[in-house]
Amino acid sequence: MLELNDDNFAAEVLARSSAVLVDVWASWCGPCRLMAPLMTWAAGTYADRLTVGKLEADGNPGSRDAYRVQGLPTLILFRDGVEIGRHEGALAKPQLQAFLDAHL
Repeated sequence: MLELNDDNFAAEVLARSSAVLVDVWASWCGPCRLMAPLMTWAAGTYADRLTVGKLEADGNPGSRDAYRVQGLPTLILFRDGVEIGRHEGALAKPQLQAFLDAHL
């Protein structure tokens, strides 16, 4: 799983041709903590089609604001540097799977 920040976001997310799921989170966010194991699950289950990265919102305002993140957690799916899907708020595993399957 990628640890993303304002300095490496362009190289690790926007420059990749493959799909990247960015989990925008914060340590104080309870729903974000609930999503953490699902990000590990997604990284393993979709390893051949997807890279998963985590972006801590408070420490990386440049990336957070550039993508107009309003609530946490926010999942943003990129391919070829372009946003192709977004979900704000916590998801259950079946919802996350449906979201990923619809875009991959």
